[in-house]
Amino acid sequence: MLKRVLMFSTIVLLAAQVAVASDREDDATRTRKAAQVFKEIMDTPDRGIPQDLLQSAKCIAIIPGDVKFALVFGGSYGRGVASCRISHGWSAPMFVAIEGGSVGYQIGGSSTDLIMLFMNDPALHSLLSDKFKLGADATVAAGPVGRKAAASTDLKLNAEILSYSRSKGIFAGVSLHGAVVQADKSGDQAAYGDNVDRHEILDGKVPVPESAMGLIQELRDYGR
Repeated sequence: MLKRVLMFSTIVLLAAQVAVASDREDDATRTRKAAQVFKEIMDTPDRGIPQDLLQSAKCIAIIPGDVKFALVFGGSYGRGVASCRISHGWSAPMFVAIEGGSVGYQIGGSSTDLIMLFMNDPALHSLLSDKFKLGADATVAAGPVGRKAAASTDLKLNAEILSYSRSKGIFAGVSLHGAVVQADKSGDQAAYGDNVDRHEILDGKVPVPESAMGLIQELRDYGR
């Protein structure tokens, strides 16, 4: 019995490693898809992210729903990119992953896109850590929707991270409480080399790769 348990655990661990492995082609696909998701959401009349929130956000993370979805230990798992505001626009993307059974990343075969706004310095520090849990290590709230909708003062002051989802064409704020966000180091290494430093990426010290130019332009257009 013990042998079977060990064999099963080994198989699951190997599957998890395959799920999180990344290469340059994966990075390019993920980044282009993130740009597409963001543009589609922001182009939806009166159903996008409020402009004032986007303009005051420190960073944004976009998890495209149909890029490398995998089941890891029975939970949901997805990979995406994060970019932070810098003096001359937005940084090159850092690669991130999110997992957790409560995420609802894919339910009944319906793919779900996720967006997170990091609103202050504590949220930024969480993003730069190896791993953090939403609702425990960083406060998270469902973000308001509507291009012209005025976000409440309490929401802007108290929530470190605002989260959204789009499933079956419906975009809305969603609580990601309990989900775990972590750095996708294999993605960073594939894009920028083995000696990459996540702080340097989000500080704007790493050049934006050609595959990410579309994403950065979309962020500049809507989040300037």
